[in-house]
Amino acid sequence: MIKQPAYLKKGDKIAIVCPAKKLPASIDQGIAVLQEWGLEVVLGKTITASYHQFAGSDELRATDLQQYLDDPSIKAIIAGRGGYGTIRIIDKLNFTRFNENPKWLIGFSDITILLSHALAKLNTQSIHGQMPYTFADSTPEALESLRKALFGLPNNYTYQSDFKGRYGETKGVLIGGNLSLLIAVEGSESEMDYTDKILFIEDVGEHEYSIDRMMRILYRNGKLARLKGLIVGAFNEIEEEKIPFGQTPEEVIWELVAQYDYPVCFHFPTGHIADNRAMVLGKTVSLTVENHNVQLKY
Repeated sequence: MIKQPAYLKKGDKIAIVCPAKKLPASIDQGIAVLQEWGLEVVLGKTITASYHQFAGSDELRATDLQQYLDDPSIKAIIAGRGGYGTIRIIDKLNFTRFNENPKWLIGFSDITILLSHALAKLNTQSIHGQMPYTFADSTPEALESLRKALFGLPNNYTYQSDFKGRYGETKGVLIGGNLSLLIAVEGSESEMDYTDKILFIEDVGEHEYSIDRMMRILYRNGKLARLKGLIVGAFNEIEEEKIPFGQTPEEVIWELVAQYDYPVCFHFPTGHIADNRAMVLGKTVSLTVENHNVQLKY
């Protein structure tokens, strides 16, 4: 049974830490939003720390996160931002007390490492969603979806995709995150089980050939064959090449999953975009795809 942390209520404490890159600007607006939701915000030392491109040394970032993993008064931990660096500290963390008192872990991008580990190793739900650094550029809908996910409110998504998916209805446990980071944990204890799951993927700033390579890793490992559904989020800021690759990310992905029969949708509002809706890893969801119409229900 996958563990669900207790939903938040007004007055609860939420800690902000930076397990990866340092903050290049203030997150005061993000802090204010969390406070408006009725939460007491606690700031980790990594919020102001700097060590090369990181929010402090590996030791500081691990110690900072460890403090709030262990503190029972902290009901949720949200990453200030992503970047790169979580994989450098994941094996330094001790989740014994976290397991005794699970809490929500929130973030996206590089934080996929932490979210994937929480589900794969600790059998605990987490939230892929906006972070205080991205709050300023977020749509109101994305922020509201995060608030609803944290407070346990109904949170269903309906949208129209301009890239036709594959018709179907399915139900299963939601997994996924940033494609590059999902590939980074392949073969480790942080790797999620893809069997009978609904997978969502997104990425940013990659070459088309790199997306093709990563998807083929999942294909060759049998991951794509074992799914019950596939949700393709934003693949934006694609790096141009001197010689065109010849396929868009959508075409790359469709070529690899065309042989299967589960529902597939594209351009779902998740990823490095303003409308980055909260996705609860480890939660059972239902997915309905009807040509361009998509519905995801928790």
